[in-house]
Amino acid sequence: MGLQTNTNPGGALAPGDGAVLIVGAHGQLGARLVETFADHSVVAHTRQSLDITDPAAVARAVAAASPAVVINAAAFNDVDGAESRPTDALAVNAMAVRSLVRAADTAGAIFVHYSTDFVFSGDATEPYDERDEPTPRSAYAVSKLLGEWLALEAVRPYVLRVESLFGSPRGWTGRRGSLDGIVDGMLAGREVRVFTDRVVSPSYTPDIAVATKHLLTSGAAHGLYHCVNSGHVTWHDAAVEVARQLGVVPRLVPMTMDQVTLAAARPRYCALSNRKLAEAGFPMRTWQDALAHWLAATR
Repeated sequence: MGLQTNTNPGGALAPGDGAVLIVGAHGQLGARLVETFADHSVVAHTRQSLDITDPAAVARAVAAASPAVVINAAAFNDVDGAESRPTDALAVNAMAVRSLVRAADTAGAIFVHYSTDFVFSGDATEPYDERDEPTPRSAYAVSKLLGEWLALEAVRPYVLRVESLFGSPRGWTGRRGSLDGIVDGMLAGREVRVFTDRVVSPSYTPDIAVATKHLLTSGAAHGLYHCVNSGHVTWHDAAVEVARQLGVVPRLVPMTMDQVTLAAARPRYCALSNRKLAEAGFPMRTWQDALAHWLAATR
């Protein structure tokens, strides 16, 4: 039976409260969310079952599920493609968020949305926290920042900034992250091209999913959180750590960002501080520990 609207309008998610509706359920993060919330009634939507750019379709889908929580893990994440298709990026990353927020609020549901480190310029020298002012430098980044603002207008929102996702399950055939690609390249004995001047905070998708569940079930304050594994690293040094854990001799090709031409600007320094999440009761393990867990589970 679905959630009775306003049964628990200000409290935490509890077993039996109602369905957890997940949009983007076949994505790298969405698939992990479906697994993590398996102890609840999950309503999983993919782009084939729900066009989130259709407000009427969104309203019908959410009303039918009568959910306790709506989780939006869908995104237009073709960073370079957004430069030539900004309307498409805005439709998915911003306008669809508005539709999902309205439907979630009507259902009395908590709303969860994921954003990105790209909302920052990359000019920092220490990890960004939630108080730092966003300064997006690409069409993709602008669309994601607009989505954040719209998500935060929900009655009960959680907006989680994530970055550099990794953690594809065994046999995964969907879109893979940079760290996944580094592992695949090393295992195949290929040369691996890695930036020496781009600093990131890798994010393990199972940890993001569990952190999301913690926020929902603990009754943590609503708002904006950085949800990344602890620590930060250049892609080159991340590749060195991958090689160490795999026990292989890597064929690395170091490069700098000014050696490549990309349609969209990338922030050079985009490490995020997860201190606020830790203060909410969920300290994230280091990305190295998460990497070891993933490699042990999939290799």
